[in-house]
Amino acid sequence: MKIALFTLMMNEPNAITGVAFSAQQKFQNVINQAVLAEKLGFDAFGVGERHGPPFLSSSPALVLTAIAGKTSRLRLLTTVLVLSVLDPIRVAEDFATLDHLSGGRLELIIGKGNDPRHYPLVGITEEEQWDSLAERYELLKRLWNEENVSWEGRYRTSITNVTTQPRPYQKSIPIWHGSASSTRSTELAAKYGDPIFSSNTFHTQAKYKALIDHYRDRLAYYGHDPNKAIVGSGASNLYIANNAEEAINRFRPYYNAFHGTEAAKHNNSPFKDLEDNIANGPVLVGSAEQVIEKILNYHHAYGNQVLSISVDGLTESEQQEQLHRFATDVAPVLRREISSTIWEQTNEVVGT
Repeated sequence: MKIALFTLMMNEPNAITGVAFSAQQKFQNVINQAVLAEKLGFDAFGVGERHGPPFLSSSPALVLTAIAGKTSRLRLLTTVLVLSVLDPIRVAEDFATLDHLSGGRLELIIGKGNDPRHYPLVGITEEEQWDSLAERYELLKRLWNEENVSWEGRYRTSITNVTTQPRPYQKSIPIWHGSASSTRSTELAAKYGDPIFSSNTFHTQAKYKALIDHYRDRLAYYGHDPNKAIVGSGASNLYIANNAEEAINRFRPYYNAFHGTEAAKHNNSPFKDLEDNIANGPVLVGSAEQVIEKILNYHHAYGNQVLSISVDGLTESEQQEQLHRFATDVAPVLRREISSTIWEQTNEVVGT
């Protein structure tokens, strides 16, 4: 199994100390997380996209560029890039630039996002999000794979004979589809034979498994081999301690604080409290052995080759503690028990 560390750059007062990072401190904190993740052997680092408090991740391309300059090996992912509200030409140019600056380490995870606040900023309705995503994705693919592109659609002005610059450094920048709530995303991924990344954050395993199963079924429909499907999965928050009681007591204030935010309420979590989530949901809280057992259980259901974790919201010292614990006590078991065919070698590049 490959391991990724993801962040949405949530920045609120710490649930225990009451102290918040300044914006500048939070940006540095995220860069420090990435540097530590690479040092500890993580395979990838991802930055999401949000356009409103308590998140500072409105420009993942710029944050990942800063991280690219401080790391040399990590795959760099967008988690997710809200393509439904972005101009594909700007995306093609910005991320091809990042692909060069990172030496070909870029991968996109695209989606419509789960925060409705960004739609009014760009003049589309929430009801248009899926059609907008599909149209913009198809144009982005053409801009990266073709030259002299002529195109017309609904969500941006038409273009004639456009070749975006720079061209991507990789022969083909991998694009994943974020999967959280609708078969529209799994359908789009299956149509093109692209990988998916399940959110696996707020709801029961059965909900996300149904979407992953739909994706594999539709891969076969479109003529792709479902046995070669590539699936990634999130895992909600991480908190490892010497035993379950200690982990629960230390993490509970963070859990309660986050689930009281407007951003969390929007996701309509079905879990009544932390204990319910530990028993029936994706949160990774407990001893290392308990965390391993849950991850293996979810892998059995999803067949995922990649797992992402998050330490957002913790103090910086706790973030470091959790990443060290995971890298030392959990990751070696996952790598031994679960095979993965991705990121074994760098992607082919087309030149400098």
